[in-house]
Amino acid sequence: AAMELPPSHYSVTRAAALAAGYVCHRLGGPGHGLALRAVRHARRQDIDGVGRKYYLELVLEDIMDNDRTVNCTAEVLYHLGNKNIAPDVQFTIEGELKNTDEADNIFYNRVKSLEKELVAENIPDSHGNVSPEMQPIQLLAWVASGYVIWQNSTENTKFQLAQIKHVKQVKRSDEYLEFDYKILLHEIVSQDIIPWQMTVLWHPQHGVQVTRDSRQPKHASE
Repeated sequence: AAMELPPSHYSVTRAAALAAGYVCHRLGGPGHGLALRAVRHARRQDIDGVGRKYYLELVLEDIMDNDRTVNCTAEVLYHLGNKNIAPDVQFTIEGELKNTDEADNIFYNRVKSLEKELVAENIPDSHGNVSPEMQPIQLLAWVASGYVIWQNSTENTKFQLAQIKHVKQVKRSDEYLEFDYKILLHEIVSQDIIPWQMTVLWHPQHGVQVTRDSRQPKHASE
């Protein structure tokens, strides 16, 4: 039987952060990202020989527009003992997500038409500011980092994107946009700041893909 847990329980907040990252990766893009607003309800079940499953009722908010929220039910299964298998996440969204077709196409065409590849660093800057033209680049990092967070989460971790240290567009001969990101992930349980590299592909019709990602040595962030 599944056991009720308070929404603020540390293990619930970790599973909820993972679920929110996963949902953001699956549904987000440069015009739209989702973040965890609240946990409404949580249960946990130990499944013999398999692992631990969390049943969550969440409220997610639009990263760029906190007034826009959707309800989300999610199940997160952490596999027993095996650190190399990403948790299983399943989710259902209730409510309308923002239509970003127009914004996506504007961003896509803007980047496609650049004479020189886009390069930027320190997003947000030391004052927490992000310029309007860099917001899609930041949202893309949010969405892509959701994949990295999902792949690397355990019951004992809670990751969040802290900053983009560096981003560089990579020229391609096909219709995709490609960006090489160096990001900093904040691991909230250990208070670690972890440099991470990720190569991100995006196309308005095909969503966000992370084709390569790797944890970087600590000194790489300095």
